[in-house]
Amino acid sequence: MSTLAVVEEILRETAVPMSVREIVERAGARLPSKSKTPDTVVARDLSMDIKKKGETSLFVRTSPGRYTLRALATGSHTSQHVQSNVSAQPMSALAARKPAAPAPATSAPVRRADTAEGGGFAS
Repeated sequence: MSTLAVVEEILRETAVPMSVREIVERAGARLPSKSKTPDTVVARDLSMDIKKKGETSLFVRTSPGRYTLRALATGSHTSQHVQSNVSAQPMSALAARKPAAPAPATSAPVRRADTAEGGGFAS
């Protein structure tokens, strides 16, 4: 059974959005990967599935690090509200950040002590 199949089972059993850590804890030995960092494997697989399949993915991200099944997210009034808020949020935190401050102006060019005024070679 694939990682995503196990995640799907768990999300169906709980019927609520879950964090990757909660999914991994519930999955236990059912996860096919024997990775030392199963959280990373699950998060990667979910993110890649959502990115590749878009609206046809079985999964949807309800908030950073929390996932549920698309069918559950659109099934009830509360879940629809969660889903509509997700799509209204910017895809990246970068959109909410302030622009960087301009670099400070330098007062004078820096001169190296080992160069001479006429080209840098001593006679």
